Amino acid sequence: MDREPNDSLGHRAAVHAALGEPIRLAIVDELVACDRSPRELGERLEISASLLAHHIDVLADAGLVVRGRSHADRRRRYMRLTEAARAFARPVDVDVNRPVVFLCTHNSARSQLAAAIWTRRVGGPASSAGTAPARRVHPEAVAAGQRAGLDLSDCRPRMIERLDTASRVVTVCDSVHEALPIRDDWWHWSIADPIVAETPEAFDAVVDQIHDRIDHLIGGAS
Repeated sequence: MDREPNDSLGHRAAVHAALGEPIRLAIVDELVACDRSPRELGERLEISASLLAHHIDVLADAGLVVRGRSHADRRRRYMRLTEAARAFARPVDVDVNRPVVFLCTHNSARSQLAAAIWTRRVGGPASSAGTAPARRVHPEAVAAGQRAGLDLSDCRPRMIERLDTASRVVTVCDSVHEALPIRDDWWHWSIADPIVAETPEAFDAVVDQIHDRIDHLIGGAS
């Protein structure tokens, strides 16, 4: 269906109407830091699948939420906020002193880039690990890091160790998110594996997506 321009009165009215329902506003709050599947949202908000689907449709029609298919099983879907929804979400209290651990399968691209960007943007301690670590950080990830002013040359993939509750865990890989027993306070960012395409553009896109996720959390501050 055709969408009105984002600055039109009709679109603005649709946004405010969508957010006038407490459940839909709660969905936006749930998605500000973390992508979630419909099942995860339903369990956290304690609403039925059919009612949740209706509310997601309303938010999507208003341009506040987008659906993405899992890069792992291709069946599960994840919901995430659009940039337009950022101003309406409840702010997240990011504890810059809390260690953050980014997880992906091979710990050779997404999680390495995420840890480096987090350290630069947020300033807190960040590390990364994988469920099946590669022998090295992918050269295209190193190159993408260089283009973004990040040095990954000394980084090495490592196996996931014991994850204690003192750390904020962020899965940046659908496969890992769907395989591990996830705690309630973990975050998930559904980011496609750039190694599948293995082009500079794919790795640069990961950098851009990670910056965008952090923008959602800290309001776009550098």
